[in-house]
Amino acid sequence: QVQLLESGGGLVQTGGSLRLSCAASGNIFRINTMAWYRQAPGKQRELVATITNGGTTNYADSVKGRFTISRDNAKNTMYLQMNSLKPGDTAVYYCNQDVCNLRTCNIYWGRGTQVTVSS
Repeated sequence: QVQLLESGGGLVQTGGSLRLSCAASGNIFRINTMAWYRQAPGKQRELVATITNGGTTNYADSVKGRFTISRDNAKNTMYLQMNSLKPGDTAVYYCNQDVCNLRTCNIYWGRGTQVTVSS
């Protein structure tokens, strides 16, 4: 069994910064792609950023140049550095990881962390 634990959310003013973390624990052999999603009230969950095991990153157009995704494979942890935050970034942020044990790979989700950006 694998668990993902997010941290780092909170309340910040427009233009501020936050750093989210997501640590995986459990039966882990390798983690493939890691991703951050977000869901604002009344909206569908949307992909924010991804990072492959080799470090290739991709971002939603809405966060390019402001957010940076990274990972520490030794710690099974991923990060999302969020700068120049806007009220439109307000959402619950979820981490998502493709985790493999010695037999198979599965997708896991964290429980989410609230990010609120005040105007």
